[in-house]
Amino acid sequence: MEYFLNTTLLWPFLVYAIAVVLLVSGMLFLSYLLGERHSEHATDEPYESGILETGSARVRLPINFYIVALLFVIFDIEAIFIIAWAISIKTLGWAGYVAILIFIGVLISLLIYESRIGALDFGPDSKKILKAYRQQKDKH
Repeated sequence: MEYFLNTTLLWPFLVYAIAVVLLVSGMLFLSYLLGERHSEHATDEPYESGILETGSARVRLPINFYIVALLFVIFDIEAIFIIAWAISIKTLGWAGYVAILIFIGVLISLLIYESRIGALDFGPDSKKILKAYRQQKDKH
């Protein structure tokens, strides 16, 4: 507790905090002082750059977009794990190598599974997804 209350360790953080507050407030003040002021009709609209509105922003997207986003996140996280393994390969040794082989094997098996159930079939001719959608629609 005494370590954290020592003022010789606290003053650099206070100086840094004050510098950040002064810098941000100075930037905001200069932006207000030097910035343009206008109030046209299009200023408060979402598409201020001259693009006319075409409808509501509440558009329903097909499930394919969400599947692609999910797959992207999954494979992105996998890449993070593999990069972290590659950085510490010397310290992990053979046990780390076997572990990453198992990890990649599970990933490949899951990718094959997703492909077989039709999760990666996109477009108008993706028969498995359309068939499952029609079956769900018929049930309700």
